[in-house]
Amino acid sequence: MMDADGDGGWLLLSWVSSCLMVVGGIVPYIPQYQEIKRTSNAEGFSTWVCLVLLVANILRIFFWFGKYFEFPLLLQSVLMIGAMLAILNLCCSTQSANRVSTKQRSFTDFQQKDFWNWSRFEDYVQFCLALVVCGALLTYVLIDVPVFVEGVGLLALMTEAMLGLPQFLQNRRNRSTRGMSVKMVLLWMAGDCFKTTYFIIKDTPAQFWLCGALQIGLDMAILSQVYHYKRTTDTKFW
Repeated sequence: MMDADGDGGWLLLSWVSSCLMVVGGIVPYIPQYQEIKRTSNAEGFSTWVCLVLLVANILRIFFWFGKYFEFPLLLQSVLMIGAMLAILNLCCSTQSANRVSTKQRSFTDFQQKDFWNWSRFEDYVQFCLALVVCGALLTYVLIDVPVFVEGVGLLALMTEAMLGLPQFLQNRRNRSTRGMSVKMVLLWMAGDCFKTTYFIIKDTPAQFWLCGALQIGLDMAILSQVYHYKRTTDTKFW
């Protein structure tokens, strides 16, 4: 009976942790979304964070077709793509309302200097669709090549590992963390610690937990910026 109870408890814990993995990834962006909506200002948030997560999760989905891994991680990728598009939509709306210049920057202009600084939300969607089409064609042709599959997985996870880097650089450039939700970073830290432990327990491919460990290091670097700049800004921890 104790063994059965123990197995049942472990299954329940596994189910709960899987659910947390699915929805937990998007939770940190809720306070950032609310902050942008409240202030009608998106300058403190680096939209390059959205680029990193969109690329990483699109690549992770392609990786799943070549090397199956935990289904909750696949579902998490789908939800994360939706969350990043929602934040980009809000940022575009906010920037459009505050924009003084009438110059329009478009994805189809293919101007390197304007990359990921387009005027309309539709341009970001076009970029994502182009990435999906190119990735799908490559995956279809090379799905049976182990080196390609492993490379996609490694690229996806290393891209995600760089998640905090754009925000770190944005803070450094602004010499401030104003406009960045510190709650978001704290939730990043909590989530990265949780998922790294989850990856190890679930015996997922090594790329997953190495990615998590690198993300924890970047989270700590951003939180150190909050401490460093807090004397010159009105940023609060909560």
